Amino acid sequence: GHSSASFDQEGEDVKLDRTRAALAVIDVQEAFRPVVVDFEQVARGAAVLVQGARIMDIPLLVTEQYPGGLGHTVPEVADHLVGVPRVEKVCFSAVDAQQFADALRDSGRRQVLLCGIESHVCVGQTADDLLADGFEVHVVEDAVTSRTKENRRLGLHKMERAGAVATSVETALFELLRKAGTPEFKEVQKLVK
Repeated sequence: GHSSASFDQEGEDVKLDRTRAALAVIDVQEAFRPVVVDFEQVARGAAVLVQGARIMDIPLLVTEQYPGGLGHTVPEVADHLVGVPRVEKVCFSAVDAQQFADALRDSGRRQVLLCGIESHVCVGQTADDLLADGFEVHVVEDAVTSRTKENRRLGLHKMERAGAVATSVETALFELLRKAGTPEFKEVQKLVK
């Protein structure tokens, strides 16, 4: 919509804010490991974001698309998700999964940091629906992928055209931290070194 255009012109703050942000990890599942581009990088990025979110008390939302067929969230991410419920879904957009929509509403957060699989399907449709519902969306480009480079690129492009902010794992974490010299900073810095 028009909001994304006016957003930039007015120089509004498009930085993440740890008091307003939630992290959504979309479908980083075992069946995608052999078929998507740069799976290891994306899983590692998601794992780092999850650990950073936990250090900073940022709410976590984790989805799994049809886990009976596609398997569960991969261990390199799941190891950091102890106690975090998984939202099982069959719809492509996480927003169409009632449990996700309810958890996001209950968190009171209006910024969503988005990572996962696939850029042009589940991540893209989730971003579109969140933006339509008035959320700010930050898409972690180095932690989003698809089966092909072209679909990954198209998905990212489409999300940005719809008003999402492009970010990276490190950009997002350091925006949320805001300053160095804190114990949290040292913990997060270890994650990205």
